[in-house]
Amino acid sequence: MNKEAHNLPSSVLYFSHGGGPLPLLGDIGHQNLLDFIRKVTPTLIKPAAILVISAHWEETKPTITSGMFPSLIYDYYGFAKEAYEIEYPVPGSPELANKIFKLLGSAGIHAELDDQRGFDHGLFVPLKLMYPKANIPCVQLSLVNSLQPEAHIRMGKALADLRKENVLIIGSGFSFHNLKAFFAPSTQQSQALNQSFEEWLIDTCSNSQLTEQAREHSLINWENAPAASYCHPRAEHLLPLLVCYGVAGTAAKHVFKFEILGKMASAYAW
Repeated sequence: MNKEAHNLPSSVLYFSHGGGPLPLLGDIGHQNLLDFIRKVTPTLIKPAAILVISAHWEETKPTITSGMFPSLIYDYYGFAKEAYEIEYPVPGSPELANKIFKLLGSAGIHAELDDQRGFDHGLFVPLKLMYPKANIPCVQLSLVNSLQPEAHIRMGKALADLRKENVLIIGSGFSFHNLKAFFAPSTQQSQALNQSFEEWLIDTCSNSQLTEQAREHSLINWENAPAASYCHPRAEHLLPLLVCYGVAGTAAKHVFKFEILGKMASAYAW
């Protein structure tokens, strides 16, 4: 990649979004995430609209929010009252939703529009930090509950043309997502497992010496990576990354490494 391309604003971003509403509630374990968001947002395109693929929505087929004013879904529990009073009155975009629906259909992917579903915290928590004015129309795209890696890369490939239309595409997940490990004491072994998967993921996503065929093969077979089953007992927080890779089709332009809740995490921009 030439230097000029490297300096262009990014239009595809995957990041680790943290624990529920905690990034908005001043939790000290999320300070690095807040610093990352402050750092990365100015490097992105100034979007006309935003598409978010959240780890917190799964359907039998790719499903797209198509309402004009989606509500917020407080899809977390056990937090203080203010966590359920968060507001982010961002508009939807039926126009973008229909465009996504048609792009997926043209690629032979049967999708569905949903004008009733709201935005979950995988969208409104990070976007409230990134774009607090809530004035950029947003659309959310579900995962497919088969959790097949190939299907999500294929979804991303079908949506690649959105990059020509000033749409910011965000994969909202977590590069480490073992809930039991978050609440267990950290040990040398757990740290080594966390680090080994992160090193594999960073190399796979950003190594410019890899062919795209090799990179895609590696991501599809992510379960063979070091400590994969420990870091991701289930795939849903990794799959938004695969959609983003499908959109971009190249090595990540920027890699960000930071700690959230005592665990190594990473983010990628294209």
